[in-house]
Amino acid sequence: MTLHQITTEIHRQLTGQYPETEIESFVQILVKHYMNMTPVQAHLSQDSELSAGIEQKILACIDELKKNRPVQYILGKTEFYGLPFVLTPDVLIPRPETEELVDWIVRGHDRNAPLNILDIGTGSGCIAVSLAANLPNASVWAVDISETALDIARLNALENGVNIQFLFMDVLNDGMMGFAPASLDVVVSNPPYVAPSEKAQMMPNVLEYEPHVALFAPNERPLVFFEQIALFGAKCLKNRGRIFFEINELLSEEVANILRQNHYADITLRKDINGKWRMVSAYWQGH
Repeated sequence: MTLHQITTEIHRQLTGQYPETEIESFVQILVKHYMNMTPVQAHLSQDSELSAGIEQKILACIDELKKNRPVQYILGKTEFYGLPFVLTPDVLIPRPETEELVDWIVRGHDRNAPLNILDIGTGSGCIAVSLAANLPNASVWAVDISETALDIARLNALENGVNIQFLFMDVLNDGMMGFAPASLDVVVSNPPYVAPSEKAQMMPNVLEYEPHVALFAPNERPLVFFEQIALFGAKCLKNRGRIFFEINELLSEEVANILRQNHYADITLRKDINGKWRMVSAYWQGH
């Protein structure tokens, strides 16, 4: 097959199951992964012949996509904030809105400052690794309740040449997690915030393949992690240290109220590129 023919085949087999924009995204991801071509290079190389091996691999990917399996898990890798990340079904697939959260933190801090940063619920390590890569003088810690996720995060730190201290901790039960009072400049988290009752509204490629422990808040309490992390930040953030959350757009005001109740200042909600309230930040100002 030529590149044009395989592209046509991807669209033919997936049309009706996925939106056209998502199918085109699959094309770009698969062509880059298997042929090392950018979209522009692919556009100029439509008559290029695929080797039999690459053709079979792409056709096998199409079969997996028809089962709603996420393309990132099929390939075992993704790109986040311009960096490569290994992925398995033990960790969530990083989202574009999480890149926006990382960018907010990076742009809001001096690249050369000696910051102390903690990422709570690190998963693949995408937030912690990206911050360590872009704020090279920062000391970065990352915690997770899943040892398997931490193994993936360690691999991603190694892959990207950054030094991060990974800790196996449960933020709901481990108190200050070994951190001294007023010792952190930044606390960031993209915690589980989906109530189990929302499962019926979720896409099958998310519900059937991504780890539920990273998606769903326990016992229909979608705010429990925000409450606990806000309390933790009140103890462990320095004066004028900042807390950052990725949030459920439907709970933005509730999360802002949690921060107000815990004496945070300059509470700022921010929309993502799709116009949804998906991020919040605030300063810790002490009592």
